[in-house]
Amino acid sequence: MSMFRRQGDRYVATFAVDEVRVLRKVASEVVGLLTDGFDHGDPVVGRLFPEVYPDDAAGSAEFRRYTEGDLKTAKIDQAGAILAALPDGEAGGEVRLDAEAAEAWLRALNDARLAMGVRLEIKDGTDLGEELDDAVAEDPTSSRVFQLSVYAYLGYLQESLLNALLD
Repeated sequence: MSMFRRQGDRYVATFAVDEVRVLRKVASEVVGLLTDGFDHGDPVVGRLFPEVYPDDAAGSAEFRRYTEGDLKTAKIDQAGAILAALPDGEAGGEVRLDAEAAEAWLRALNDARLAMGVRLEIKDGTDLGEELDDAVAEDPTSSRVFQLSVYAYLGYLQESLLNALLD
């Protein structure tokens, strides 16, 4: 698995072809969710755009009216930063991020994990290792095993990048 490291003023990781495919798919799905699939009734959208005033629907709607467009654009741009930095085509390779791109990656990875967490019903107290073990025991070839693995990988990658930024 790839791990970010600091090289001068850049944050660098080398990705295998499978990692590139997963990251490309995840970032594309976030973009799709925020464009074609944007639906306020979707719990994932609710998690990515939480109500600012949970006890005041009118106030939340008013706040959303003024901020949602910019927030959506920023989230799409952040996912786009992942897509733009990944190696082209069906190959693995090195990713080199400046500080601004690294921050965008962190935010995009966070959005992807939030979205996946909602779909996978991951809660604050969920033991991811236990959840994965249970899914493997039930059916090692299930999509849930793959999705939990991707969720864990995104967390690993996010932590790796954060540590490189703090280095």
